[in-house]
Amino acid sequence: MKTIPIIDIEPFLKGGKREKEDVADKINQACTNVGFLVITGHGVENSLIDSMYKVSEEYFNRPLWEKMKYKMPPDRYRGYTPFGSENLANSLDEISPPDLKESFSIGPFNHPSDEYHFGEAGSRYFAPNYWPSKPTEMQNVWENYYSEMERLSRDLMKIFAVSLGLKEDWFQDKIDKHITNFSVIHYPGQDIKKPRKNQLRAGAHSDYGSLTIVQTNTDIGGLEIKNKNNEWEPVPWVKGAFVVNLGDLMAEWTNDKWVSTMHRVVNPPVEHSTTSKTSMTFFHQPNYDAIIECIPTCIQSGEVPKYEKITSGDHVTMKINKHRTIVEE
Repeated sequence: MKTIPIIDIEPFLKGGKREKEDVADKINQACTNVGFLVITGHGVENSLIDSMYKVSEEYFNRPLWEKMKYKMPPDRYRGYTPFGSENLANSLDEISPPDLKESFSIGPFNHPSDEYHFGEAGSRYFAPNYWPSKPTEMQNVWENYYSEMERLSRDLMKIFAVSLGLKEDWFQDKIDKHITNFSVIHYPGQDIKKPRKNQLRAGAHSDYGSLTIVQTNTDIGGLEIKNKNNEWEPVPWVKGAFVVNLGDLMAEWTNDKWVSTMHRVVNPPVEHSTTSKTSMTFFHQPNYDAIIECIPTCIQSGEVPKYEKITSGDHVTMKINKHRTIVEE
């Protein structure tokens, strides 16, 4: 808990100008110094979080053949990703064994049937979600949770705008048709099959988009960041709170004023090898055609932007294609 702050965002959401500025200042410091923070006062009901864990555990306990009926196709990020079929470190060109996890992913839903969403440019980002027949309540619970994460991400982007010296609604027209992928990731216990050399639950990587909102059910075999001393440091686990971290896109957007920090999910210690872990991760991604270029308040007169312009969609597609590549030793 040396580096990563715990910040109550409720005063921004419900307070006046002074309260908003106070929260925004704390967020700015966290995003500048470490790119990770833990938030409370977010307004998400504990009962919804509990329901998500319950129904997700039921799904991952289904037989493999049943889960494989919804295996993710290569042209979109929807459905089941089998154990050991991704390598997050590859997204940074660091070749290592596949990650010790499985997951199920969904994307945006209930959008207009129009050219923007379902034409050639947008169809892969707004492809229909897959829904298993069991558990029967899975779709309803997951969609409710996804909608709450949409609300929370909008709130966070408002705070980010004020933190960067922008109008509160500066990001709104860049995220109003966002292409966020939401994945529930299951890391099984490791009492039967031991990890290979350099094999982790999730290899060292940075996230791809604007921000990630993470809810996890245990700190055993938990999330770690690489701090400024080049040391691995555990992310504090606070029941009912969310971990928020920045992605590469936000670092580029801010001309590296804010940082996208390397992180990983480590294996559980031997004495807890049977302990599984579930993480619910909302990888917030702006509209696919949003142009990512240096934010005006993040560059001084005479400076040159560090990054070329790129669209949000092209940026995330490039990253995902890399982490889907598995190299066997």
